[in-house]
Amino acid sequence: PYMQVKKMGGLGLLAMDVPEEYKGAGLDYLAYSIAVEEISRGCASTGVIVSVNNSLYLGPILKFGSEEQKHKWIAPFTSGEKIGCFALSEPGNGSDAGAASTVAHLDGDEWVLNGTKAWITNAWDASATVVFATTDKSLKHKGISAFLVPMPTAGLSLGKKEDKLGIRASSTANLIFEDCRIPKANLLGQLGMGFKIAMQTLDAGRIGIASQALGIAQAALDCAVDYAEKRMAFGAPITKLQAVQFKLADMALALESARLLTWRAAMLKDNGKPFTKEAAMAKLAASEAATAIAHQAIQILGGMGYVTEMPAERHYRDARITEIYEGTSEIQRLVIAGQLLKAYR
Repeated sequence: PYMQVKKMGGLGLLAMDVPEEYKGAGLDYLAYSIAVEEISRGCASTGVIVSVNNSLYLGPILKFGSEEQKHKWIAPFTSGEKIGCFALSEPGNGSDAGAASTVAHLDGDEWVLNGTKAWITNAWDASATVVFATTDKSLKHKGISAFLVPMPTAGLSLGKKEDKLGIRASSTANLIFEDCRIPKANLLGQLGMGFKIAMQTLDAGRIGIASQALGIAQAALDCAVDYAEKRMAFGAPITKLQAVQFKLADMALALESARLLTWRAAMLKDNGKPFTKEAAMAKLAASEAATAIAHQAIQILGGMGYVTEMPAERHYRDARITEIYEGTSEIQRLVIAGQLLKAYR
C-alpha cells in the first residue's frame, strides 16, 4: 500500500516516538500503540508495516546508534519515502534467536556478511535493514552483533515474496547475503551486543504487535455486532438471542482486557520502567484475543462469515500471524514465567 505509507509518513505515523531532531513525531509509545491499533482496524497489513518501521527498524537505531548513525539511518526513514526492516529469524532458527548462523567477519575496513534471513517483513519494499550476525561463534549468543545494511546493495538478494494466509499486502521474503560488504562504521552498538539489542527491540516490538492484534480484534467485533443487529431470525435481530449476546460479551471482555495490558506496557516504557513481562503479557493476550474474537465473529455471521463479501474471513486470516511473529505464544509464556520467577527469587 505505497500511497497509504506515503500519507502516513506525512502524518508522522512512521516514526512516532522518534525525536523531532531526527524528523520524527516526538510522541510517546502510548500514542504509537493507539495509532497502530486504529490503522490495523482498517488494514492489518498496513499496521504491521508501521509497526516494523517504528519498533524494529528505527527503535534499535534510536537506542543504540551513534549520532552519525541516527542522522543517516533514521531521518530518511520517517517521511514514508523509505521504510526499513529487521533481520533476525533464519530458515533454521526462529524462536532460538541466539543460534544465528549468518556470519560477519572484518576484512580491512569492511564487514563481510554471509547467510540467509527468513520471514522478513517489508523485505521487498525496504531501503535498509538491521541485521544480526555471528561475529564470534565461541561466545555463542554473546558473539552476535548488529549491523546496518542499505538495500539494495551488492551481495544482498531477496528471496521470493511469500504467498501468505493473511497480512497479504505486506511483503515477506528471505534476505540472502553472499559476501555482502558494508563499511566498518555500519556496526550498530558494540561488538557482541547483537543479542541484547535484538531482545530489547523485540520487547518494544511486542507492544506494536499487541496493538495490531487489538485493531484486528476490534474490526472483527465491529463486523459481528453490525451484522448481528441487522440479521433477523425468529422475528427479531439475532442480538436479542442470549447465545449471541454471551458471545459478544466474551469478545468485548477479551478485547478490553488485552487493550489495558497493552496500554500498561506502553506506559511503563514511556516512564522508563522495566516492561519486558508486561509487553509479553500484552502480546500474548492481544494475539490470542484477536484469534478468538475473529473466530467467533465468523460464527455469528454464519455462512456470510465464510465468504469474501464480508471482512470477517480476512480478520480471521490476519489474526493468526499475531500468535507467531515477534515471539510465538509459547515464547511469550516463557518470558512471562522467567520474569515472574525472577521477581520472587
